Amino acid sequence: MTAMCDVAFLLLSFFIMTATAKQPEPKVVDAPASTVEVKLPEEGVAVLTVGDGQVFLTIPGADVRREALKRISAKYNIAFTEEEYKKFSTMEGFGVPLNELKGLLKLSVDERNRPELQKGIPYADSTSSQLFDWVKEARMANKTLRDAELTEGKIDQDKFAKTGDLQIAIKGDGKEEYPTIKKVMDILQAQDKNKFFLVTNLRDENF
Repeated sequence: MTAMCDVAFLLLSFFIMTATAKQPEPKVVDAPASTVEVKLPEEGVAVLTVGDGQVFLTIPGADVRREALKRISAKYNIAFTEEEYKKFSTMEGFGVPLNELKGLLKLSVDERNRPELQKGIPYADSTSSQLFDWVKEARMANKTLRDAELTEGKIDQDKFAKTGDLQIAIKGDGKEEYPTIKKVMDILQAQDKNKFFLVTNLRDENF
């Protein structure tokens, strides 16, 4: 029994130390059920979360988030401090207009993820909106960084083929109205991004 307890505690310690904590989400949605079991790629996937008519964006990778903010900053002529860049690089998901981003970055993690605090990224026009620009600049930031890694020999051609273009996934609430999802799809298609993932919950085939 003593030996079994030792093994159990060793395994427990291993799983605790190697587990990755789930990042808090600014918008929690209940995705529709599906029997499809295709898994999302483990890296290089940006997620557009849609619920209550609001859209939130999760950009993978601290380096990509930082570079995307630099590009957005230049496009909208809004300056960010080095401290704000650091904070944004650690913030995976967000959903506020750009003029409210500075205020969001001043808050703690718990405060910025309070329900109803973030109202979503503006997306009314499929070719001229902040959501369109965020997606575009995030893709360009990812490509620039992966190109540099390929040139420096940090990644090979196979990995570049998988991660060179930022993959996109749409995670919509099961009760969300179709026109909202359609607008998000139109934004992707306006950027010639015609292949993307739809995030669903697993459903029993006999359901």
